[in-house]
Amino acid sequence: MDHLRRISVFVDEPDPGVFHWVVIQCDNDGTPWEDVDASPGSFPTWKEAWDAGVVALMSYVDDPSTGPRVSGEDEDADPVG
Repeated sequence: MDHLRRISVFVDEPDPGVFHWVVIQCDNDGTPWEDVDASPGSFPTWKEAWDAGVVALMSYVDDPSTGPRVSGEDEDADPVG
């Protein structure tokens, strides 16, 4: 069964005025958030990094009406049987 993937984007500023986007995800089993993707270069503003990060995040979405999906067992689903 497909279920919604827990995936997000944030902007990091490792040095003043140097911004990078990072895509992270968390499995439904409660593991900590892990990096999935990151900008190959920096951006001069938070907004530019954010906008590029959202584009990167959307690349993980096949259908914007249903969001990012992943196949497998949905641990939040009601038990069957």
